[in-house]
Amino acid sequence: MMGKTGGFLEYSRKEHGVRAIKERLGDYQEFTLRLSETEQRNQAARCMNCGTPFCQTGLLIEGKVTGCPLHNLIPEWNDLIFHGRWKDAYERLILTNPFPEFTGRVCPAPCEAGCNLGFNDDPTCIRDNELQIIEKAFAAGLVQPLQITRRTGKKVLVIGSGPSGLATAHTLNRLGHAVMVYEREDRIGGLLMYGIPNMKLDKGIIARRQAIMEAEGVRFICRTTVESREQAEQILVEYDAVLLCCGSRQARDLAVPGREASGVHFAVDYLGRNTRSLLDSNLTDGKAILAQGQHVVIVGGGDTGTDCAATAVRQNAVSVTQIEILARPPERRSPANPWPEWPVVCKQDYGQQEAACKFGADPRRWLTTVTKINPDSSGNIASVEISKVKWEKTDRGWSPVPVAGTEETLPCDLLLIAMGFIGPEPELMDLFAVQKDPRGYPAADRLYHTSNPKVFTAGDQRRGQSLVVWAIQDGVACAYEVNQIFRQ
Repeated sequence: MMGKTGGFLEYSRKEHGVRAIKERLGDYQEFTLRLSETEQRNQAARCMNCGTPFCQTGLLIEGKVTGCPLHNLIPEWNDLIFHGRWKDAYERLILTNPFPEFTGRVCPAPCEAGCNLGFNDDPTCIRDNELQIIEKAFAAGLVQPLQITRRTGKKVLVIGSGPSGLATAHTLNRLGHAVMVYEREDRIGGLLMYGIPNMKLDKGIIARRQAIMEAEGVRFICRTTVESREQAEQILVEYDAVLLCCGSRQARDLAVPGREASGVHFAVDYLGRNTRSLLDSNLTDGKAILAQGQHVVIVGGGDTGTDCAATAVRQNAVSVTQIEILARPPERRSPANPWPEWPVVCKQDYGQQEAACKFGADPRRWLTTVTKINPDSSGNIASVEISKVKWEKTDRGWSPVPVAGTEETLPCDLLLIAMGFIGPEPELMDLFAVQKDPRGYPAADRLYHTSNPKVFTAGDQRRGQSLVVWAIQDGVACAYEVNQIFRQ
């Protein structure tokens, strides 16, 4: 039996708390507040004895994931939490997830979308339970470096230290191979470090995991990348395998008149520079892109746009507007979006909540697009022209079409482009003679392989922009594929 019999009838869903908005806007510390042990055990008690636990299936339905891509043993560790067996819960959790401290903070919880309880009630707080397990394990000293007693003599180079790179390095090292990781930035973590703000993922959490991996034998070399074909060829001689885990870093641009104006930035650059300045100097080195005293417009309504809104509010922007080209989702599931599909419903994330608290309204403008950027006489952005859109079906699919008569001009001193990414950067693939498919991703006949038999790939570089949990799953699976090749 999983959890408390009938627990879902006795206890209502209660998520981890958050710090008061006016308090947390004064800093960049994490805003979540975890429940007491008793309250968390009550939440675990809501888990049902499901015959088919969709929460751990990791299925793609209508292009959206439901259930955990890592196939976490969720009902098992929920039951262990309910019984207060936190050590056992930790041991079950890490069987499938090498980094629950990351997913417990930044994953959108597709596991909860697949929870059977969600069919007609609020689902179990799976992500919060996961975070409580790993943080209790760290506090109790259970998370210790594993002593690798047998080495295979195989050498692997992982290029990129985002979630997929970390997952491949962690797994291959524990399988006994010698692992080196190249990271071109000054700190490891990829978008975990410089794409997600500190208030959502404290960077000390990444450093804590890095220390454990280094103690287990993984070597990290920052500010390093491959810069020539000769260097790549030498690496292929020196290493038994090279894993490209560099993400999907080519940002989708905003192709409108005036794009060249000063004050227009990609969201990842804005967030990255703010985090680097925060870590290096507590924002005193003058290297952050600051929104203080400025009208900020964010193009993109996803998680990155939300992070930009939250950062701009903390930087004391005069106003924050978030442009979203899609229609506002319904408040409740539509009949065309049944369980266990991912629920397409409207909700305020932390960034919108904070902007609404400061400015009095949700910052999002739905079914809207930017049509032009207007610079001033000095070439600095002064305003943007926007328009409502309607979606029309064409020969190439659905396209947004501006609606005449809905044009509007917004004051704008800082425009942030958070429109996602279109694919991986090609340079490394070219240096390692990796063939690309028509979309610019590594071409291969087998998962995780490339056209170069010694070069493998995982994460967003292989599958495109996706969730952290997918990147971790991809990294682990890629590591086992490489290990299998070594054993042949």
